[in-house]
Amino acid sequence: METESEPYVRLATLRQLHQVVADLNTARSLADTLQTVADGVVAGLGYELACVNLVRPDGDLVVAAFAGSAAAEALITGRVGSRESWERRLSMGEAWGELRFIPHTEGWVLIEDDVPQWHTEGPEPRFEDEWHPQDRLYAPMYASGGGRELLGVISVDRPRNGRRPGPWGQEALQMYASQAAIAISNARLRANMQRALVRLEREQQALRASEESFRQAFEYAPSGMAIAEMGGDQHGRLLRTNDALCRLLGRPASAMRRYSFADLVHPEDVGTLLRTSAEGGRAEIRLGRRDGTYVWVSLRNSVVADTADGPRFLLTHVEDIEDRKRHELQLAHRASHDALTGLPNSAELRARLSSRLCERPYAPYASDIQSLDAAYEGDGGFGADGFDFGAVGGRAYDHHVHTVAPDDEIDDGTKGLAVLFCDLDGFKSINDRFGHQTGDAVLVEVARRLTTGVRDGDTVARLGGDEFVVLADGLGAADAADLAVRLRNAIILPIRVGGRGVRVGASFGIGWASCGMSVEEVLQSADQRMYVEKRSRAKVHRRAG
Repeated sequence: METESEPYVRLATLRQLHQVVADLNTARSLADTLQTVADGVVAGLGYELACVNLVRPDGDLVVAAFAGSAAAEALITGRVGSRESWERRLSMGEAWGELRFIPHTEGWVLIEDDVPQWHTEGPEPRFEDEWHPQDRLYAPMYASGGGRELLGVISVDRPRNGRRPGPWGQEALQMYASQAAIAISNARLRANMQRALVRLEREQQALRASEESFRQAFEYAPSGMAIAEMGGDQHGRLLRTNDALCRLLGRPASAMRRYSFADLVHPEDVGTLLRTSAEGGRAEIRLGRRDGTYVWVSLRNSVVADTADGPRFLLTHVEDIEDRKRHELQLAHRASHDALTGLPNSAELRARLSSRLCERPYAPYASDIQSLDAAYEGDGGFGADGFDFGAVGGRAYDHHVHTVAPDDEIDDGTKGLAVLFCDLDGFKSINDRFGHQTGDAVLVEVARRLTTGVRDGDTVARLGGDEFVVLADGLGAADAADLAVRLRNAIILPIRVGGRGVRVGASFGIGWASCGMSVEEVLQSADQRMYVEKRSRAKVHRRAG
């Protein structure tokens, strides 16, 4: 039967419980919240000792807060009990709703487990509901929601009235544990939010520092830098250029934004630029300056994104390689050209001639008929082998235009690649009489006259010594003979060297390049014809003498 004083005690307890629950939500940090939970058990629920065991990320429980005894607090705070031991405790004893009471008669089996515990001293109970010093009462704290995630366990000891809690005391402790779980969850959420805000602020500071670092690196880079659009109608348009690139091309930044690199590239380098991969691609091309000249540069591309899912841009590093390229071209020119006359040397002559010849000879009738038959087997203007009707007259097969030789006796209109072998007459006597310096001057002048006498696109090369070779494409037999006469007449004119006039003659042999011939065979053919002409002219001179 309830005594007259119990309603007043219950009301006072309820007021205290209301106050300590309100205090739970005033703590600013998780540590403060945990200590407030422990203090609230002592201050509002009538227990002398309280301990808060918090679940760690690894599942074990650590003593996170203690109230009621400084000695016990120093003894067990920070100690850890395994999740397995705690699960066993929460499955034993008597279930008082969510609470778990383990009387001293059963608790002896828990003495040796690893859960941190303490024991109060006191006499044996004298009546049935009196609290025993080794009784244990646990209030689990579960996260809100259907998952019943265990957040921790509140352990209490030594009720002030010396009795086991009745229904009202059990309900009060269970309600307090529920409110404590909410407070701990909120404290954790606040802590996570604070950590996230701190991390976000640090990331933003790092991003701002990175952007500023990039801006300074971009703007003040010693070599050219550009940012261009990727994708869309404005793909490749320059969005931003640094001072170094503007100075290199002699164009202001406002004008550069109207262009892409495709608008500025040298026409011969457009293919190289288009073949360059946008992501990590490299290219060496020429870009146009404002004054109309071109400068050799090395482009190196990389892709950058504005945000994780934002637009992508192309960052291009532009390095001035004009000096290196000029040096490379000079080295290449020296390797392929004669040092004295500046003409292509023997190796370059052979390379140019080899590029026009294939190993298969051209059969003028059988090949045309077979190719026409193959063409008719296909659709449109192409046969099964990719034959082009328009290429029959040009004798193009397998993506190669065959080089053919015109007939020396019958002018059938065939045009070919004429090879004029030139040997100077009387040059040795000039070297012997006037020295090699004069001889060198004669060779330089002969090279100039030969170059002046041919068409653009023809090749004049020095084979060695006083031998020169002219490659003239698209000539018939009569055209080649006329060219040899013109060049001979240009060479035999007096050459002024050191205040004196000297003369040299020239003998020409006309050979024809044709697919199926080797380079050496072509040159030997022209050389032999030159010697035939030289012997013929020698006979004429002897008869005239």
